[in-house]
Amino acid sequence: MADYHDDLRLAHVLADAADAATMDRFRALDLKVETKPDMTPVSEADKAAEELIRGHLQRARPRDAVLGEEYGVEGTGPRRWVIDPIDGTKNYVRGVPVWATLIALMEAGPGGFQPVVGVVSAPALGRRWWAAKGLGAYTGRSLSSATRLRVSKVAELSDASFAYSSLSGWEEQGRLDGFLDLTRACWRTRGYGDFWPYMMVAEGSVDICAEPELSLWDMAATAIVVQEAGGTFTGLDGKPGPHSGNAAASNGLLHEELLGYLNQR
Repeated sequence: MADYHDDLRLAHVLADAADAATMDRFRALDLKVETKPDMTPVSEADKAAEELIRGHLQRARPRDAVLGEEYGVEGTGPRRWVIDPIDGTKNYVRGVPVWATLIALMEAGPGGFQPVVGVVSAPALGRRWWAAKGLGAYTGRSLSSATRLRVSKVAELSDASFAYSSLSGWEEQGRLDGFLDLTRACWRTRGYGDFWPYMMVAEGSVDICAEPELSLWDMAATAIVVQEAGGTFTGLDGKPGPHSGNAAASNGLLHEELLGYLNQR
């Protein structure tokens, strides 16, 4: 099995640099925000964080490709770093502390590129989660001060906590009825949104979560953390990994039921 310790250490260095840049501009009164062609916001901090990470990678891993939300793909080869400089930009620009930098390393394999390292760093919450293939998933302040992550053992939907992002996407895809049926079947529902539900699945405080429309950079880092914590991460089509354009994550015990509800038409 490949040894990803060095890559994981590098991902933490990248996250440290990004955290410093994003926190410096968080809640800044003069923060510049633009609207992208898809009508989503992008701040100067998004761009600066991605540029910073790309600069570090160019020096430390010049042979690796990089895919980022703001500047697209650069380079080719069997290893690709995937970056979302600020996941939760709408929260960031409104001063809500639920946002994170997502950094993943993906490697080419028989089933296409798959995440092998992931770091999710939420400095405004004072939290960080990470994982590497075969090494497990952890949360803590540093590699040397960490707690192993384990998904929950909840096996009944009526006992499950379900986290989601919003209602509009489910309605646009014609999945709203199934989504609402799922909320009625669960013990508890909360709309935390963005990266956070996946991290709560990984640490066992939430049992299932899903989103109807996502990009690869939204999922690559969260997928490996959920999987290494013992959970299941697929698209709504049931295909493993972060390539389906949407996501369903669970403790594994409830995954088939989760997909069943969300695929009702």
